[in-house]
Amino acid sequence: MSKKAPSDDEKFLFVDKDFLNSPMAQADWSAKKLVWIPSERHGFEAASIKEEHGDEVLVELADSAKKVTVNKDDIQKMNPPKFSKVEDMAELTCLNEASVLHNIRERYFSGLIYTYSGLFCVVVNPYKMLPIYSEKIIDMYKGKKRHEVPPHIYAIADNAYRNMMQDREDQSILCTGESGAGKTENTKKVIQYLALVASSHKGKKDSSAQQSGANQFAYGELEKQLLQANPILEAFGNAKTIKNDNSSRFGKFIRINFDVTGYIVGANIETYLLEKSRCIRQAKTERAFHIFYYMIAGVQGKQREELLLEPFGSYRFLSAGHVQLPGQQDDEMYEETMEAMQIMGLTDEERLDILKVCSTVMQLGNIEFKKERNQEQATMPDNTAAQKVCHLQGINVTDFTRAILTPRIKVGREVVQKAQTKEQADFAIEALAKAVFERLFRWILGRVNKALDKTKRQGASFLGILDIAGFEIFEDNSFEQLCINYTNEKLQQLFNHTMFILEQEEYQREGIEWNFIDFGLDLQPCIELIERPNNPPGVLALLDEECWFPKATDVSFVEKLSNTQGNHIKFAKPKQLKSKTEFSLFHYAGRVDYNASAWLTKNMDPLNDNVTSLLNNSSSQFVQDLWKDADRVVGLDTIAKMSDSSMQSGSKTKKGMFRTVGQLYKESLAKLMTTLHNTQPNFVRCIIPNHEKKAGKLDAFLVLEQLRCNGVLEGIRICRQGFPNRIVFQEFRQRYEILAANAIPKGFMDGKQACCLMIKHLDLDPNLYRIGQSKIFFRTGVLAQLEEERDLKITVVIIAFQAQARGFLARKAFAKRQQQLTAMKVIQRNCAAYLKLRNWQWWRLFTKVKPLLQVTRQEEEMGLKDEELTRAKEVAVKFESELKEISLKHTSVLEERNALQEQLQAETELYAEAEEMRVRLAAKKQELEEILHEMEARLDEEEERAQTLLVDKKKMQQQMQELEEHLEEEEDARQKLQLEKVTCEGKVKKLEDDILVMEDHNNKLLKERKLMEERIADFSSNLAEEEEKSKNLTKLKNKHESMISELEVRLKKEEKGRQELDKAKRKLEAESNDMQEQIADLQAQIADLKAQLAKKEEELQNALARLEDETAQKNNALKKIRELEGHISDLQEDLDSERAARNKAEKIKRDLGEELEALKSELEDTLDTTATQQELRAKREQEVNLLKRAIDDENRTHEAQVQEMRQKHTQAVEELTEQLEQSKRVKSNLEKAKQALEKETSELTMEVRSLNQAKQDGEHKRKKLEGQVTDLQTRFTDSEKQKAELGERCSKITVELESVTNILNEAEGKNIKLSKDVSSLTAQLQDSQELLAEETRQKLQFSTKLRQAEDDKNSLQEQLEEETEAKRNVERHVSTLNLQLSDSKKKLDEMTGNVELLEENKKRLQRDLEAANTQFEEKASAYDKLEKTKNRLQQELEDTLMDLDNQRQNVSNLEKKQKKFDQMLAEEKSISSKYADERDRAEAEAREKETKALSLARALEEAQGSREELERANKSLKMEMEDLISSKDDVGKSVHELEKSKRGLEAQVEEMKTQLEELEDELQAAEDAKLRLEVNMQALKAQFDRDLQGRDEMGEEKKRQLVKQVRELETELEDERKQRTLATAAKKKLETDMKDLEGQVETASKGRDEAIKQLRKLQAQMKDYQRELDDAHAAREEVLTTAKESEKKAKGLEAELMQMQEDLAAAERAKKQAEAERDELSDELSSNSSGKSALADEKRRLEAKISQLEEELEEEQSNMEIINDRLRKSTQQVDQLNNELQTERSTSQKNESARQQMERQNKELKAKLQEMENQVKSKFKSSISALEAKVAQLEEQLEQENREKQASAKGLRQKDKKLKELLMSVEDERKQAEQYKDQAEKSNTRMKQLKRQLEESEEESQRATAARRKLQRELDEATETSDAMSREVNSLKSKLRRGTEPSFGSTSRRMGGGRRVVEDASEEEADSQGDFNGTKSAE
Repeated sequence: MSKKAPSDDEKFLFVDKDFLNSPMAQADWSAKKLVWIPSERHGFEAASIKEEHGDEVLVELADSAKKVTVNKDDIQKMNPPKFSKVEDMAELTCLNEASVLHNIRERYFSGLIYTYSGLFCVVVNPYKMLPIYSEKIIDMYKGKKRHEVPPHIYAIADNAYRNMMQDREDQSILCTGESGAGKTENTKKVIQYLALVASSHKGKKDSSAQQSGANQFAYGELEKQLLQANPILEAFGNAKTIKNDNSSRFGKFIRINFDVTGYIVGANIETYLLEKSRCIRQAKTERAFHIFYYMIAGVQGKQREELLLEPFGSYRFLSAGHVQLPGQQDDEMYEETMEAMQIMGLTDEERLDILKVCSTVMQLGNIEFKKERNQEQATMPDNTAAQKVCHLQGINVTDFTRAILTPRIKVGREVVQKAQTKEQADFAIEALAKAVFERLFRWILGRVNKALDKTKRQGASFLGILDIAGFEIFEDNSFEQLCINYTNEKLQQLFNHTMFILEQEEYQREGIEWNFIDFGLDLQPCIELIERPNNPPGVLALLDEECWFPKATDVSFVEKLSNTQGNHIKFAKPKQLKSKTEFSLFHYAGRVDYNASAWLTKNMDPLNDNVTSLLNNSSSQFVQDLWKDADRVVGLDTIAKMSDSSMQSGSKTKKGMFRTVGQLYKESLAKLMTTLHNTQPNFVRCIIPNHEKKAGKLDAFLVLEQLRCNGVLEGIRICRQGFPNRIVFQEFRQRYEILAANAIPKGFMDGKQACCLMIKHLDLDPNLYRIGQSKIFFRTGVLAQLEEERDLKITVVIIAFQAQARGFLARKAFAKRQQQLTAMKVIQRNCAAYLKLRNWQWWRLFTKVKPLLQVTRQEEEMGLKDEELTRAKEVAVKFESELKEISLKHTSVLEERNALQEQLQAETELYAEAEEMRVRLAAKKQELEEILHEMEARLDEEEERAQTLLVDKKKMQQQMQELEEHLEEEEDARQKLQLEKVTCEGKVKKLEDDILVMEDHNNKLLKERKLMEERIADFSSNLAEEEEKSKNLTKLKNKHESMISELEVRLKKEEKGRQELDKAKRKLEAESNDMQEQIADLQAQIADLKAQLAKKEEELQNALARLEDETAQKNNALKKIRELEGHISDLQEDLDSERAARNKAEKIKRDLGEELEALKSELEDTLDTTATQQELRAKREQEVNLLKRAIDDENRTHEAQVQEMRQKHTQAVEELTEQLEQSKRVKSNLEKAKQALEKETSELTMEVRSLNQAKQDGEHKRKKLEGQVTDLQTRFTDSEKQKAELGERCSKITVELESVTNILNEAEGKNIKLSKDVSSLTAQLQDSQELLAEETRQKLQFSTKLRQAEDDKNSLQEQLEEETEAKRNVERHVSTLNLQLSDSKKKLDEMTGNVELLEENKKRLQRDLEAANTQFEEKASAYDKLEKTKNRLQQELEDTLMDLDNQRQNVSNLEKKQKKFDQMLAEEKSISSKYADERDRAEAEAREKETKALSLARALEEAQGSREELERANKSLKMEMEDLISSKDDVGKSVHELEKSKRGLEAQVEEMKTQLEELEDELQAAEDAKLRLEVNMQALKAQFDRDLQGRDEMGEEKKRQLVKQVRELETELEDERKQRTLATAAKKKLETDMKDLEGQVETASKGRDEAIKQLRKLQAQMKDYQRELDDAHAAREEVLTTAKESEKKAKGLEAELMQMQEDLAAAERAKKQAEAERDELSDELSSNSSGKSALADEKRRLEAKISQLEEELEEEQSNMEIINDRLRKSTQQVDQLNNELQTERSTSQKNESARQQMERQNKELKAKLQEMENQVKSKFKSSISALEAKVAQLEEQLEQENREKQASAKGLRQKDKKLKELLMSVEDERKQAEQYKDQAEKSNTRMKQLKRQLEESEEESQRATAARRKLQRELDEATETSDAMSREVNSLKSKLRRGTEPSFGSTSRRMGGGRRVVEDASEEEADSQGDFNGTKSAE
């Protein structure tokens, strides 16, 4: 670009690029190591580091060269000059305060006032007019993206407008800053921009606009009104302050509505925090609101008289008089505001009414009050100002003065006139003035909004502009500053949240891993401290609460705040308190000290309600409209009640009547935040550079403070947490490639790969960068470091370059000097010769004759011509020799051509395939293009339709207006719903807080609920009885249901009152002064009682008023004492009634005692508690009802005798006190008795329940034991029957055994044949992808093994539980034996037996009690768990709600993406080209996976070898286990455990069956996957055929990749081996544990043998019979198992046969498909004959492929043989396991027989015991003791045997576990075998396909011979053409022989030669085309 001088407006927008790219600055920065150090004058100064000493650094200042030592922590890094005056400060590589301040300062001094800082647009007030707001600039920013143009408020506005139009998402622009920073001006510019860009009158320009000049803009009516709304609001809401001449003293949110087409259809303005106090008082140099000055200066004539206006100095509220604004006339501004009001549609009457209200505000300040001499009461000596006010407002003067001076205040139900002091009157007038102006401002705002919304058109979306004061920290911060700072906290939280979302989106889009931090949560504690409603309440909530407390002050508010929030992290009390109303809050911008003086009045905003009611009834309709809601005002009575402690109830009635300022502001802010959260925000931060309002001056500390308050530094802090510097890959490579010159190889490389290589070379810390999809992200400071390194590299390069250049220039200059020297010598010599010759006559003659000598030249020319002729002849001879050579070459070429034609015929058919595919693709392309054309045609038709619809649209507009009205109603409804939503959200927050409280309460209630539910269950059975009893009480219940809740409260109050009465009565005897206090307390209590009763309320208030008067005088007190004496006599009567009630209560107590005794007797007899509990409850209720009745009677007597109490005597006081004391004692005794009774009843109920439970458990156990005895008897009979039957079946079973063995032999023969068939089939294996499938299956097997291990774990736990159950059963069995023994003892001694039974019952009850307690504890723990789960679910619910919000945000993002889908359609076409590359990658991956599969197969072989070793070890262990089992004595094994082992084995068999079924399902799934893989293979084959040409060149790269992957696989194999070694180590540990357990079993068996020696003598006779039975059982079960196994094998073989048949059918189908494909290919080959040289290459590649496939086949066959060997081994292992199973079953049968023997022995022992007992009875009683001792020994032996059985059972279970593990491994091997079978079948099909391919290739070769014949024909044609060429050559030769036309001959020869060269070139091109095709295919 050619450099132009920038225009005036461009100077203030664009940065000077020459300054940025200056090498001097870059060199200076890199050489001096410049940094920033803090400075008192400039904020920060530039300096260079000289020396470093630990934490201190010696620094030299850049400006003054002064050396300073600075702390290392105070130094901040400086950015390179590349980043100077950067437009977006987020791009700065060193993000710190100094860099931000320097950037803003440099830009400000260059006239660039706008700067971006991430999402912020920072604006510095220039204090002068800049030419950057013209229509030319607006056109420059229209439709441009943010990064395409320099920073500007127009860019923000346009970006928001475009986003709203594109995304249909509402937008908001948030302008914040200090007063005078330029917020209002920037909002004006935004509105101006939108009014021009989005105007519906864009193209139409007024004639007046054209005349006025180029700077005038053309707007529509609505846009004019929108622009004119600003002057009105400025007149009434702006004022002059110290900082700003036109400061907005209110916040506003301007909402501009747009329709679908983007035109403005309406607007709405909402205001916040109007500074009302400016009406009353201002600082010296400040002004009140502009309208007062405009009105006084601008109103003239009659209107001035009508408004009763006076000069400036006569108004007290305009404290500084007339303060003139520079460059502005008030009268002109008055005219402008009136004109703006006229444009807004305000009538003349309305404008006059507005001015009247403004005049009244000023006149109110002129009302003066004075104190009366002797009183505090205020008076109004001069009421002229009051008359003016009343005249302007249309009210009565006398009423007004009365309302101000002596307002009427409601005290209770009476209305009293209360005199006001001077201070109160002044406060009332000032409050009235503020309220009047605020209501006027609100009315004007509503009127403006009505005018802006008059179009009645529905807005599709809106753009909101928020102009609100920024964060403020003053010396004295009041309630207004708290509200402003609270608002800015919320806005900063919104910014942090949006920044967090955008950062998250950016990082997710770029695929960067980062722990996301929601920085919006950092501000939450401070916000909650201000706005939290409860638990604990925040500042605003406490302020509202204090507003309702009596005698509350600002000091009490601060004390309460410090008590509740003292421990909060964001709250603090100042160390040096100036006053008690100070406290501090920690905001994001710093600590702010608040002074809470007058906060309660500010929050309540009280008014004189007498005056407001007068204004509400004004004669002026305008004033009435202003004071519509006068009933909602906080009146003087409320303030009076606050000051009075006794009137607490009155204030409560007014609580809902009005709302505080804090509540209203909090709600309006909540609405604003909801609207802003629903929009996409844009942030503008305005900054004031200095307080002097000077242009070009910048106060560094002031700007830094504002940056901190505005949140810019907070945003930078958030940026520094992440990766703020982002560079596109290409830019990073271009700029920093010099740092990694050798890292990137030559040739093309993707940008991302290049950047990765560069960063590896640079050795950067991975935490300092992240690589995304299109960019590279850096942390702060990294780019500066890279810039330093780059500068060092560049300096080295430039120095070397400069040295070379200087050397070259020096050498060149030296050579030039040498040449000049020699030239000078030659010139000198020639000059000397010339000087000698010039006067010589012969020289003169020579010089004159020389031009005449041209004849000699002709001869020279003739000689030259002859030379040319000879040269031409030589050239002709050369051409002839070359012709001969070419003809010879031509013949040789023809021969080669014939050979090539033969090859061509063979290769054309192969080329035809590719050609046909190309044709198909072209056809598809044509189809797609046709579809595209159709779509374009449709588009054209749609456009035509759209034009017709536009015509129809005009007709439909009338209907649209009606619809718009309807839509407006709906919009209002929607806004209401939004408001309701906001309120609902607030309620939800409150409810959540309440839920936390309620959950604690709920936990307590749930425990009580359980107890109550138990009681309810008891009570429900006796409800009928309760209903009969309750009939008598229903009458009283109906009367007193409404009173019960109140009476309970009153009871407590009366008890307190009585205590106070007792004290008062005692003091009356002692002191008269104490009597007054007692009377006051009694009367206060009576007043409380009266206040609770609605009928007596008026009398009570009169009595209280009289009491207050009487306390002041002692004489009145004495009179009232006499009256109270009469009241005391009444109370004595009440006491009599109370005594009667006491007697009744005593009777009730006696009845209760009798009932208790009856209950105890019933409990001891019947143990039935329900009825007694019901009666107790009924009697308690009766007692309560009696007490309530007594209380009601007392209340009634009190109410009846209140009026008569003044006439009775004082003597009854003593009696009353005594009676009261007695009643209290009686009552306390009753309560104690009641509590004791309740405890006794609860204890009794618990005992009864426990006894019932024990009884039920005992009965249940007794029944179980009886059932067990009957079962044992039936089993004994069954076993005897079975013994007889087994003898008969033995013979039958032997016959069946022989038949089954024959069948087994046949099945084994079939199995051998099938295995041979399988081995023959497995000679041909499948290729790479099936091995891949094998790999995936192995992974699945590992996962199944893991699951099985988990299942084993679960089964172990179940076995543990079963062991515990078995233990319990054994104990029960032992108890039954004990019972039987006890029965035998009963016969000997009945008394002793009964005692023992009772003791046993007692023990059982104790056990049951303990069990019940444990169950109760378990239930309690379960309940706790449920509560925890409940809490967890609640947390999950909250998480899901958060997820729901996130999902909603995602939905909105997805909607945006959907809109961009149309753009992506075009990109899809380009992506389709990439799919070919992806296909090549897929092929490469397939090959890689082939190698992986081979390596995994080797690993599998090793694993199987290790598994075989483990199986051998397992077999040896099993043999040892069988030996141990056989060595054990079969007698001691328990029946229950043997049955259990049998069931476990059966369950294992069933599990085996289910696992077999699952394996079959998996096989079927694998077959389906195989079919899919075959289909995929066919598709891949087609792709291979198309792309075979490119495999040769890519082979080397793939080999390298394969080598890498092989290494990776080797590492994986090593990991697997390590895991296997760990598994073997674990197995060894288990084996050692097994050995230990076996040793324990041996010791247990030895102990058992010793214990059973005595029993063996009795059992010797039974063993022979038992052995025979055992043999029979074993034989029978072995036969059955063998039969079942043979059946299973037969079924398995049948299933395999079926599978083989199905595979054959599938192979036939595949064959047919292949034949069909072959036919199609042959047709395609015959049709195409245009392929040339590529066919030969393809044929060679096909042959190479066939050879590769054959090699793969051989490998697969070898693998198949290995797999067959594994299959055989696995079948052998299965057979071995089956044998082991049979042996286990035989052992279980032996165990059963042993159990039967034990039962018989038990029975025999019982019989012998009975015989012995009978013998003992007959002989002597002394032997009974010996027998009992023997019985005890036998019991001990039984217990020992049971313990031994348990130990043996544990050992058996452990062995069962091992068995299960072995079975699982067998099943896994079986699965693998089945997979190998599938693979073999697949390989067969694959072989068949390959054979077909070979046949097809043979057919193709035949076709190639046919093609060769065609080529021969073409050769003949070529020979004919060559003959023609030879003729032409002959003719050319004849022409050459002719000598007359040499030039033509030469040209013809050249032409001929050219032709031959062309022919040669054509042939060379053909060759090169062939080569090109070959290379292309290789690629």
